[in-house]
Amino acid sequence: MKFGVLTLPSDLTLDLGELGPAVERRGFDSLFVPEHTHIPVGSTTPHPGGITVLPEAMQGFDPFVALSVLAAKTSTLKLGTGICEVPIRDPLILAKQVASLDVVSGGRFLFGVGSGWLTEEMLNHGVEPSTRHARLDEYLAAMKTVWAKHEAAFAGRFVKFDPVISLPKPLQRPYPPVLMGVGGPRAIDRVLAADAEWMPWARLEGDGLADRIAELNGKARELGREPVPVTLVEAEPDEEAIAHYAEIGVTRCVFALPSTADEDVLMLLDWYAELVLQFR
Repeated sequence: MKFGVLTLPSDLTLDLGELGPAVERRGFDSLFVPEHTHIPVGSTTPHPGGITVLPEAMQGFDPFVALSVLAAKTSTLKLGTGICEVPIRDPLILAKQVASLDVVSGGRFLFGVGSGWLTEEMLNHGVEPSTRHARLDEYLAAMKTVWAKHEAAFAGRFVKFDPVISLPKPLQRPYPPVLMGVGGPRAIDRVLAADAEWMPWARLEGDGLADRIAELNGKARELGREPVPVTLVEAEPDEEAIAHYAEIGVTRCVFALPSTADEDVLMLLDWYAELVLQFR
């Protein structure tokens, strides 16, 4: 079992130059950051976790900027997006960002991706929300082509470009691990179709997580593949829960860190580190 943390860094939170080394020193394998480009005023889209969050608490630094700073301040910690809202980004620019971050981090990037959920945010980017899942799948296919080929071309429903050369290529070949933060009835099939790992949110999967992982790995076996790594976001920080996660096939637990600048963040990190010692 691997263990990581997720936090939303901003100009009001613990300095990244302190946070990254603190996470690394305590033996965590990874640090993930989420993203929203903005929060539309008056948004009525319900949060998928069924919670109420202030707009100011849902956004911070651009994830690729934050992770670049963390890459410069750490040496072994894996750095991930948790998640990158792929459908609202240009795939050619995003492919360049992913490859660049993977290179400057020494091959430590984990590309957590999702379709997004905030309808008004997507509309402000000119993305029809009903197309977000199809865009995620197609954008990933287009980016993989860019990363894998020296001269890459692509023609799809949303993405079309004649042969291009995009450098650098990712250090991890053919590309960094793709962790799909997707849910719903088609999630398992989409993860397998993308040859990706799965990055579910504990709050959304609930008691059905064991059955979903069994389905995932059962279908992987039918395709002649190895078990699919599963990174569980906002895993419950409890010994019994962690033991259960390990038993059902979760391979990485990611705990939530508050987005604050006080010492409570480091104290919570210490508590998490002590909690997981027996599972390493």
